[in-house]
Amino acid sequence: MSLFNIFEISGSAMSAQSTRLNTTASNIANAESVSSSINETYRARHPVFSAVFDASRGRQLEGAGVEVLGVVESQATPRVKYEPENPMADAEGNVYLPNVNVVEEMANMISSSRNYQVNVQIANTTKTLLQRTLSLGQ
Repeated sequence: MSLFNIFEISGSAMSAQSTRLNTTASNIANAESVSSSINETYRARHPVFSAVFDASRGRQLEGAGVEVLGVVESQATPRVKYEPENPMADAEGNVYLPNVNVVEEMANMISSSRNYQVNVQIANTTKTLLQRTLSLGQ
């Protein structure tokens, strides 16, 4: 593996973690939003990652990177809360809250943030190694 591949690998990981951080932020921002219908309720979103494969050989490349296949919505049922005084309440006095677990989302945010930071350090260390390699000939 070339040192130049490391930039592509850590770059793909940073992009994936950025997507994860954005979906986590969206989930936390909408954690307490209410709606009057179960179909209109915000649902937690989570990115789906995949390792990059070598299609010509049908196997996973060592250190080839990661890609985001998409973002899926959670199928868990939204929370129902009885609040007849809420203007968003339905005919039975219920409001519907998202299926977002804030504690889980905070753990996801810390994890994705740390993963992003580690990949930045990897890219910086690789840059330093390349600079030192180039200065060997002087």
